[in-house]
Amino acid sequence: MKDPGKREDDGKEKAAADGLAPSGQAEQKLMELADGLYRQFQQGIVPHISLPSRTKANIEFSSKDDVWVYGDQETVRSVKTVRGAKTLLKTVHLSELLIKEHLKNNRGSTLREIYYISENWDIAKFHEQAESDRLIEDLEIVTALHREDFHVRPEEDGAAVFGPLRLKEKTRRGEKEMHCQDDVGEAGYQIPFNVDNIKFLGHDAKMVMAIETGGMYARLIENGFDQEHNCILVHIKGQPARSTRRFIKRLNTELGLPVVVFTDGDPWSYRIFASIAYGAIKSAHLSEHLVTPAARFLGVQPSDIVDYNLSTDKLTDQDLQALRSELTDPRFANPYWDKQIRLQLDLKKKAEQQAFAGKGLDYVTKTYLPDRLSEMGII
Repeated sequence: MKDPGKREDDGKEKAAADGLAPSGQAEQKLMELADGLYRQFQQGIVPHISLPSRTKANIEFSSKDDVWVYGDQETVRSVKTVRGAKTLLKTVHLSELLIKEHLKNNRGSTLREIYYISENWDIAKFHEQAESDRLIEDLEIVTALHREDFHVRPEEDGAAVFGPLRLKEKTRRGEKEMHCQDDVGEAGYQIPFNVDNIKFLGHDAKMVMAIETGGMYARLIENGFDQEHNCILVHIKGQPARSTRRFIKRLNTELGLPVVVFTDGDPWSYRIFASIAYGAIKSAHLSEHLVTPAARFLGVQPSDIVDYNLSTDKLTDQDLQALRSELTDPRFANPYWDKQIRLQLDLKKKAEQQAFAGKGLDYVTKTYLPDRLSEMGII
């Protein structure tokens, strides 16, 4: 089994930059935010904070890191308006919660719990979880930290991993080692929300395949695809969580493994791939931490619908609108995506991964995937 230690040593400085900040640093950053607002009051300046605009029009490609990041357009949160004043009030309440309850006491909350905690904040309470989620993202941006640094965790379970990978995970009950084939059931190893608590110990893999649907993930395990092709399978559970994207990035950068993303053939699945390879618009401030620019699309292509005569569904109005939007999305601005999206608009059809079952349960693992991976030069 290959030992990734050498590669980890070479990237020690980068890993330190990507890792989580100590609680003291997180507390200091939040206190600096509060101090800055207080100084504005003292100096007679209207209290405000500036944030990058989180829109499609304000993302640009960073050639330095090969990822999409926010541009120069900014949004100002100011007490000049009632709405702005309430937003800053909620920001201060949230910062106080993170300092006093999370960081000082080494405790944590889920995103959902934070929404409910605010019920006791009178006029500062959140009206919906989406509002509290956005403010957590705001704090990430202004402090240049991650929500995990504040001991904030997502509600959903992590994705699953199955394949020739041995790792060690640091937990509250100590460290545990496991092999992601030999020591787990067929559901696989569940990725924790804090992926930087994992150390890769060794592997026999030649590639990583991120898979959209649970049914296809189970099919590949049942057919022994992981063993036959020395492949680490990652069930991303639809739109991948941050922890999943971080895990995939680490497999690529620390172990040097190629990454392919196997999805359905519809506009929403293309966005799943984009979040892994290009970055998501609402989390572009974390692109360097989460995004795997080397990831390649292995999903069902519109051209596959024709070439493999797949069973299809008709595109809905929402699908058509999403495809047209992707034609103007800078993350899809290349000849491959332009050709495939325009073809799909002409076909007005979409296809699922499971459509290959119509040709036999082994077709996807014995024919389609080997053919595609061979064309891509991976096997």
